[in-house]
Amino acid sequence: MITFDAPIVVALSPVVAAAVWAAASWARRSRVHRAAAWSEATARIARSAGRFGAPALGLAAWLAAVALSGPRWGEERIVTETRGLNLVFAIDISRSMLAEDAKPSRLGRALREARRLVQDLDGDRLGLSAFAGTSYILSPLSVDGSALTLYLDALDPDVASEGGTSLAPALAQGIDLLHASPEIADRVLVMFTDGEAHDSLEQAVQEARRLAGLGIHLILVAEGGKQPTKIPVRDDRGTLVSWQQDESGTQILTSRRDDVLGAIADAAQGTIVAAELPDQAGAVRDLVASYKRATATESRTQHGRPRAWIPLLLAGLVLAAQTFTRRTAALIGLLFCIGPTLQAQRPRSTAEKAWDQGDSRAAAAAYLAELKAHEDDDTAWYNTGTAALAAGDPTLARSTLARAAASLDPELRFRALYNLGLLALLEAKSDTTGREAHLADAERAYREALLLKPFHVRAKWNLELVNRLRRGGGQNQPNPPPPPSPGGGGGGGGAQPPPPPPSGGNGMNESQADQVLRSIGQEELRTRRDRTGRTRRAAPAGVKDW
Repeated sequence: MITFDAPIVVALSPVVAAAVWAAASWARRSRVHRAAAWSEATARIARSAGRFGAPALGLAAWLAAVALSGPRWGEERIVTETRGLNLVFAIDISRSMLAEDAKPSRLGRALREARRLVQDLDGDRLGLSAFAGTSYILSPLSVDGSALTLYLDALDPDVASEGGTSLAPALAQGIDLLHASPEIADRVLVMFTDGEAHDSLEQAVQEARRLAGLGIHLILVAEGGKQPTKIPVRDDRGTLVSWQQDESGTQILTSRRDDVLGAIADAAQGTIVAAELPDQAGAVRDLVASYKRATATESRTQHGRPRAWIPLLLAGLVLAAQTFTRRTAALIGLLFCIGPTLQAQRPRSTAEKAWDQGDSRAAAAAYLAELKAHEDDDTAWYNTGTAALAAGDPTLARSTLARAAASLDPELRFRALYNLGLLALLEAKSDTTGREAHLADAERAYREALLLKPFHVRAKWNLELVNRLRRGGGQNQPNPPPPPSPGGGGGGGGAQPPPPPPSGGNGMNESQADQVLRSIGQEELRTRRDRTGRTRRAAPAGVKDW
């Protein structure tokens, strides 16, 4: 039985075919008439050529309309097979994992290797837990690897509700997550830790023996070095503030505990992935490859297989036969190839000519005149505001750029917000009494712009400049860059945002600004961490908090 996705199109297909046939016949009669006006010989040639052109075009149009209606018939049996195992990542997020004897740190390396494993183990059921003084589940077993990646991005010691390091709760929670999973596939617990535990080794060994008894494979991924090293304490910008200290004020030294890791691995009959291996994720992947994966087969029958390709193919064959039997086919094809290059360029408008000559005031006046005739054109508002900004008319620039900043076009909206931030920066420089208000407007505009393009270096540069001016009182202010030229839809043709400002007295280059300012990403991570973990409680005196 034949069915159609759009039956109305099938009903209209004869009308479409007749219209195309009639139009082609009229075109042929006109061609013959013009040829007869030239000479009888050319008229005979015109009558003999293209006799079957109109029927062929009508048939091709009918076939194309039928294909557009989405014909379906027949059925197909589809069998899909998936193979996967159950695997839980347990990440040590205690403060000892911030030690930098691994690059960038023990925790940083663990998260990097875990992200690689999430990508490599696509199709397996993955879970995630994090532990420090206690352990908690971030994600149950799921095939959604993207969710695990989001949680991994938000992990750091501040997420943990209790400081210190306890391995036994992490092993017990891994058992809880995996014990409920089906046993038709192997179950694996991959634990990233430096082994520096503050609970008793006996408890951890008991939980490891439970793992072995339940048939759960344990893979310990060791992090850190054997030589004692200090634990840095850094602020949100990555600047070193101090070194981790105990309750007596003594700087803490931490090192990888191979004896603890070895005892747990022996009790669980598990495997240790050495910290010295350059590719820990690859080693875990090779180990996991030997484990049994459950095979799940799903069978379904698809009724009404799409067959639109058949009438499309026939229409293409009809058009090809008609084209290659015509002597003018090669000339028509050549015309289609070179036609776009022969199109005349659109003449420059009065406003664009004034902008090209550097007369921003005349350009602003011309754009304003054009705006009165195109009030619904967001590009016209943007062009007017940008020209007014360059001409030094802040009132006109603010009103028109604010209107353009409400555009549904994300590129145009970003440029308008960028220039609004620049306008506020310029006003903050000239208006000392309202300086704070103007800087607040600039910060708001650049933050909103960075929501559209989070990695735009020049916008991040200007936002960092605003933050420095608000903190430092305006000393050593670099001159802000000029605004981008108008365009972006119907104006002056797609200009790019301005180049970064030259470094001033602060001596900051572009890459340093990108490193210093990660405000949008930092706020997102802080929000995600607040949603992920609980508020960290201060450790009582005498309790280890690393």
